[in-house]
Amino acid sequence: SLVGFRLTPEFAGDSATIVDAYVDLKFDPRATARVGKVKGPVGLERLQSGGATAFVERGFPTELAPNRDLGAQLQGDVFGGAFNYTAGVYNGTVDGRDAVTSNPDGEFEYAGRLLWEPLKNADGNLGTLGIGVAASVGDTFGAGNNFLPRYRTPGQEQFFGYGNNIAANGERLRRTVQGYYYRGPLGLLGEWITSSQEVRVVSGTGAGTRARLENEAWQVVAGWVLTGEDASFRGVVKPSSPFTLGKEGWGALEVVGRYGRLDIDDAAFPLFANAAASANGARSWGLGLNWHFTQNLKLATSYTQATFEGGAAAGADRADEKALFTRAQLSF
Repeated sequence: SLVGFRLTPEFAGDSATIVDAYVDLKFDPRATARVGKVKGPVGLERLQSGGATAFVERGFPTELAPNRDLGAQLQGDVFGGAFNYTAGVYNGTVDGRDAVTSNPDGEFEYAGRLLWEPLKNADGNLGTLGIGVAASVGDTFGAGNNFLPRYRTPGQEQFFGYGNNIAANGERLRRTVQGYYYRGPLGLLGEWITSSQEVRVVSGTGAGTRARLENEAWQVVAGWVLTGEDASFRGVVKPSSPFTLGKEGWGALEVVGRYGRLDIDDAAFPLFANAAASANGARSWGLGLNWHFTQNLKLATSYTQATFEGGAAAGADRADEKALFTRAQLSF
């Protein structure tokens, strides 16, 4: 059809929210216009469906990428689907978060992504290889959570935040290199991203001081489907033997592992962030087991552990974080 749409509500928390709300004008497989509330075309893991991610919570690179934003974009597949592109203009949002419903500073952000799948039309079963680059750029001016990010671990603990007297004061630039490879039960995904922001001390010590701070994150994720089904960017799409009460089917089992880092610009301390409360870096590793009962029902269990550089009083490292997550997921 020429026109498509997506509307995704979320009922978690104290009130219902809309996470996706957009309309597609499908002129051609090579050119589709999308308008509304969408995932920004920057983070690779962010672009994965929540039902397809290897772990219950996403990793460090997603903390530096925009989440959902309000805007318009053009996207499509060319050269027989071997190249995918997206380019758009958006209200702009802080690292790792959704945009607010308004545009508080009246500025816009521009983003684009290119993904090449060189094995798309190759003969033989060589697997699926994707290599991508993406970037976003725009100005932002203001203080508070709508303008400056707070970074969290995969265990959802905040370990870095700017001081209350700090404001965004100019260009925000993100750049990322990303890729994945899937063949049979094997899945590999990797991502590197930097996010720089011009900031200013609004009041107090160093008032008027300006700087461009650049933070960096990367991760590698690996998985193996123990029951032999094919892994993919969309997850284990369909178990060979779906779980059925009273019968032999047990679904598909997938084991996953992840390692990643997020490094804060050293120049953030001491003027722009408090070293006794914010760490200047974090590392995290994790292991998980995903049980795909059927193509619609998944039980995910993951353990993650994070260590920090600084973030406590007197220059000490804050305590390690250890987190165990489980999630039962029904899709339809």
